[in-house]
Amino acid sequence: MNIQDLEIPHPHERDWRYRVFEILPAVLTWLVLALPLLLGLFSPDIAAVFVIAYMLLWFFRAIGLNMRSLQGNRMMNQHKKLRWDQLNNDLENLKVTMSHSPKWHGENIARVARDQAQRKRVKPSEVIQAVVIAMYKETRDTLEPTMEAVLASEYNPKQVVIVIAYEERGGEDAEKLANWLVKTYQNKFMHIMAVKHPKDTPGEVVGKGGNITYAARRLQKYLESQMIEPRRVLVTTLDADNRPDKKYFGALAYTFCSTDDPKHVSYQPIAMYLNNIWDAPAPMRVIATGNSFWMVIQTLRQHTLRNFSAHAQPMEALIDTGFWSVRTIVEDGHQFWRTYFRYDGKHEVFPIFVPVYQDAVLSDGYVRTLRAQFVQLRRWAWGASDIAYVVKMGYQTKNKLPRVDLLFKTLRLIEGHLSWATAPLIITFAGYLALLFNPESYISNQIPIIASQVMTIALGGILITLFLSLRSLPPKPLRYRRHRTLWMVLQWVYLPVTTIAYSSFAALYSQTRLAFGKYLDKFDFTEKAVKK
Repeated sequence: MNIQDLEIPHPHERDWRYRVFEILPAVLTWLVLALPLLLGLFSPDIAAVFVIAYMLLWFFRAIGLNMRSLQGNRMMNQHKKLRWDQLNNDLENLKVTMSHSPKWHGENIARVARDQAQRKRVKPSEVIQAVVIAMYKETRDTLEPTMEAVLASEYNPKQVVIVIAYEERGGEDAEKLANWLVKTYQNKFMHIMAVKHPKDTPGEVVGKGGNITYAARRLQKYLESQMIEPRRVLVTTLDADNRPDKKYFGALAYTFCSTDDPKHVSYQPIAMYLNNIWDAPAPMRVIATGNSFWMVIQTLRQHTLRNFSAHAQPMEALIDTGFWSVRTIVEDGHQFWRTYFRYDGKHEVFPIFVPVYQDAVLSDGYVRTLRAQFVQLRRWAWGASDIAYVVKMGYQTKNKLPRVDLLFKTLRLIEGHLSWATAPLIITFAGYLALLFNPESYISNQIPIIASQVMTIALGGILITLFLSLRSLPPKPLRYRRHRTLWMVLQWVYLPVTTIAYSSFAALYSQTRLAFGKYLDKFDFTEKAVKK
């Protein structure tokens, strides 16, 4: 499929078929939410059966998620302890020399050794890691720790190219900061440059996609001037507050060089919202911690794994796809579909079991922080707009996609956004509706029992997340006293409120707005203040 065919159509170019599938998520969501009420009016017993079936589904799903949370956390801790420099050295020479190395390391060495005669392998020493850091109005207090985190990596900085992608609309302060970063770090990496994205570029929404695409095109010119092959270059995109774990670049290089077909793979680290977790208000801490461990769980569900926030992709593939979309505010997740269609379904996302640490939402003032959190989540939920795009590209456009794979991916995409909006509301409130319509029904009276069992499993999940979150907390700042740790435990009473008021309502808002054609054509900058 050609690059020109990959872009999302402009609003005025979307025909009735495209609009049908933009409306579909909201229709399904509101239908599922109304179903207990509608069934209750005509057949209370059927309504009760529906609610029970839904709760049982989530009962077993909750068990699986809890197990994956523990498994994923263990995997992450193991990978954070590995000597990736030694593993990469073994991969370079195709010989296991590292004592007590993981079993999969020897298997990778043997597989790559078998395959090297059939393909031109990129060795770890040949890899160039480009890091595109997107900034808007962030301050030095946010950007400098990010630069220091990249520099402190257990990876040769002379194999790293830094691209500071800043917005013209960020004003004079943003330009001064970008140039200061270049001057400060110019001799510490292979190369560093600042690229200013012009404001009001025709055909673009106001968003991150246009910024990093513009910067990546400048990166492409630099690589051409240095005669560096794109197939050797891995591009990681970071927001201004994203701080890679010191093991990240080593783990990424190893995974890239040991992948059978690296061109057709994206690489997804674990987003952990812990940078400022001690400073954020309690509701934001609950949301940030929950999101962090959801990302941990996702790394073990590769069939559903998609690009999110910080992610990496070979420069060769980015060139083939025309980089990221400039017409959506969710360019990260959308990039999976863009690449999937470009290569006729030959594309996967591989997990990197190493974190990239990010900020929890924190603005100036409690009320502004609460609002900023909702704005962030509604932007994430705007990923429902990909459903219409997937249908258009996959089913209404001539292609060579594997039909069964496309079908399952489409259904998972729809189900994910449907559950996001409906699950907390149905589990919390639907049982009361069934009892209201038929209080003497045996089936209706079983709902509270099943609901209590679901809540018990959910409580187990909360306790697991609480335990893991306390272990993963960064050191407590000296400005806080010991009782601050107690609030880290008590904050979980907010979970029912944050799940409904933020997660469900943000998804409902985005899906309903999409259905009415009220497009989010501007990336809402999430304020992340820094406390000193």
